[in-house]
This record gives sequence, C-alpha cells and structure tokens, in this order.
Amino acid sequence: MTHNHRRPDAPHGTPEAPHLTVRGEAHLETDPELARITITVTARGTDRRTTVDDLTRRNTTTLDLIKTYGEAVEKLDTGAFTLTPEFTKHGRGERIRTHHGSVHLTAHLNDFTALGELTTRLADQELTRVDGPWWSLRPTSPIHATARQQAVREAVQRAREYAEALGTTLAALVELADTGTEDTHHPMSYGMPRAAMARGPVDDTPAPALDLEPERQHIHATVNARFTLHPPHLQ
Repeated sequence: MTHNHRRPDAPHGTPEAPHLTVRGEAHLETDPELARITITVTARGTDRRTTVDDLTRRNTTTLDLIKTYGEAVEKLDTGAFTLTPEFTKHGRGERIRTHHGSVHLTAHLNDFTALGELTTRLADQELTRVDGPWWSLRPTSPIHATARQQAVREAVQRAREYAEALGTTLAALVELADTGTEDTHHPMSYGMPRAAMARGPVDDTPAPALDLEPERQHIHATVNARFTLHPPHLQ
C-alpha cells in the first residue's frame, strides 16, 4: 500500500518556501449619504385623557409634516411612547398633579437641503425637541468595497516591495485575513447633537432654514496577507 506523506504547509515557512506576512491599509474620505435626526413630541395636562389626545394630535401633525418631504425621508420610525403621572403631596397622601406624555421619532434623510428646512420647521412646533443630525453612510455603500479592495492591493504591493528587496518574487498567496472595514467616526457620535426646544413662534413668520454642513466620512479598511516567496539567494 502506498501512503501519501505530503507535508502540510509549515505555518512559519521553510527555507524552500519562506513566508512573508504584510498588512494592507486603506483610508478613504467621502461625503455622507444619510443624516439622522430624532424628534421628541411632548404634551402635558392635568387630565390623563386630554393629555393623550393632545399628544396624539401633536404626533400626527409631526408625522404629516415629515411625510410631506417624500423621498427625501428614506426612513421614519416611531420609538417609545410614554405617559407619566406626576404626584404631589395632598394631606397625608399623594394625588396626581399632572400627566407628562412623549413620543420619540427618528427620521433618516438623504436630501440635506430638505434636512435643514425640515429641522427648522419641526423645532418651530410647540413642545417639540429636535436632536441631530448624525451623519453616516449606508451599510451597503460601495465605498466600503472600494476601501477593502484598496487595502488588498496595498498588501500585494507591499509584499512585492519586500520580495524585490530580497532579490526574489512572490510565489503564492497563503492567507488573506480581513481585519475589518469601519467608519473612524461611528454614526452615533458624529459631532455634538444640535438640540432645539420649540417655545412657540412669536409670530407667523417662518424661521429661516438651518444651513447644515455635512460632515465628511472617513473609512478605514485593513487586511493581513501571507505569501510564500521563491527562495532568495542571500549573500
């Protein structure tokens, strides 16, 4: 019986097949694709039902306003709804003094001109708070693939330069490890949130739209690559 004693590739290489491990990196900068804002609509009153009705009305008005921007609003989510009673001392006990209600909304916009106008109009509403914007890229943005490909090309080029310094050439790719593609600024922390609490307009004159400057996004991709070399003739 014939046995195949083929020796597996040595993890650290051999004189006949030396290994070379390099790191490839890519740093790209691009404009954001999305802007996220959060809207908190509130209501308060002494009567529970009246407070709920008021909050429902304000929430509907806010949703209708956001939806008038059509395709500029890529995504709209309704978050937590809360209704909290506030108690006050009454004799030896307590009684409900007032009710506080709130609804949290999140809007993702792809039109930054519309973003400035919408933010201003939302903040102009009574008892409405606006936070943001937070700038980001879509997870499916092709810039991520571009960064990964550039990191691979840099790893190959770096390996070729090392091989050339040894007077030899690359033989084969042994391993390619993706160590990650990431935004150096996380979408949740792009700058300090801008917040506005509407106090009710003094007159009917619309407030001028905010001029919001999109924050450039920085993409970082890294790979580790391991190659075998043709045995160099060291002097």
